Amino acid sequence: MKSVWVVRAGEGAYLIDQFRDGNMVGLGWIKAGDASKWSDQGEYYRELLNVYPDWKARKVSITAGQIYRFANEIEIDDYVLTYDPGQRKYLMGNVIGGYEFTGEDDGFCHRRKVNWIGEVQRDALSARARNSLGAISSLFKLPDDIGNEVLSLLSVVPAQSETVQIENTREDEEFLFEDIQSRALEFVKDQINKLDWDEMQELVAGLLRAMGYKTRVSQAGPDRGKDIIASPDGFGFESPRIVVEVKHRNSAMGSNEIRSFLGGRHRDDKGLYVSTGGFSKDAHYEAERASIPLTLMDLDDLVRAIIEYYEQLDPETRQYIPLKKIYWPA
Repeated sequence: MKSVWVVRAGEGAYLIDQFRDGNMVGLGWIKAGDASKWSDQGEYYRELLNVYPDWKARKVSITAGQIYRFANEIEIDDYVLTYDPGQRKYLMGNVIGGYEFTGEDDGFCHRRKVNWIGEVQRDALSARARNSLGAISSLFKLPDDIGNEVLSLLSVVPAQSETVQIENTREDEEFLFEDIQSRALEFVKDQINKLDWDEMQELVAGLLRAMGYKTRVSQAGPDRGKDIIASPDGFGFESPRIVVEVKHRNSAMGSNEIRSFLGGRHRDDKGLYVSTGGFSKDAHYEAERASIPLTLMDLDDLVRAIIEYYEQLDPETRQYIPLKKIYWPA
């Protein structure tokens, strides 16, 4: 099938009227110059490094890629979409002209002629399609299945009952929410794995403070099986006295490490063993039969606890794992 491309009408779609009335789509970045002069994307990227010396290399790479694709990969008769947020609809058209560089500093100096053929209401799209179309890039190509969905809405199709449409929308949105949640958790774990051992120890101590305890963190060096002492008074005199071991490794902790940690513990102690590499089956068995209450916390457990108590974390602890809150319709 023909490709379906999305071309943004500038930030906030401020160019939507020019796109619609002028039967065109375009990109800015006038200083990037005529992309047709360069034989490959690598040469164009190197040119843009000189043109935009203050930009980071990744931004230059993304910009060069978008302009180069706009000039060289979009083919005549491909479909193109652009969004009109004021009317919550997408304009769809066919590309009818080759790449042009106008040299005019008007926000769309890189242009392609378009024959607009129809409109698609955003509310008619599935949640997955709306998510795909929500990418912030100025130019991108839609996956085939999403492109087919958009194209199907240009034609007359048998209408589903309102109940079925509502149920399908809810299912799509629930799936999308679960997918975003899962990705977010993985990104948080990626950030935690980048911390060094000292930072990991301070992160766990900060989490315990957010839970209402006062903490003492061991100095670097032999710690005789404890990295953090957490208690109501901060000295370990008041119960509960929680002895914490933090292991920031890729490998799982086994039963030997658990037995070593338990050695020398007082009968009134509580134990918390944090391991970003997880625990073996034998380690879990050893913890279950321990003479004191012992909780094993792997990376997933740590991330869930951080998210639950994030609002209570002090600023010093948040700097190790800065997070943003995202609101989702209930």
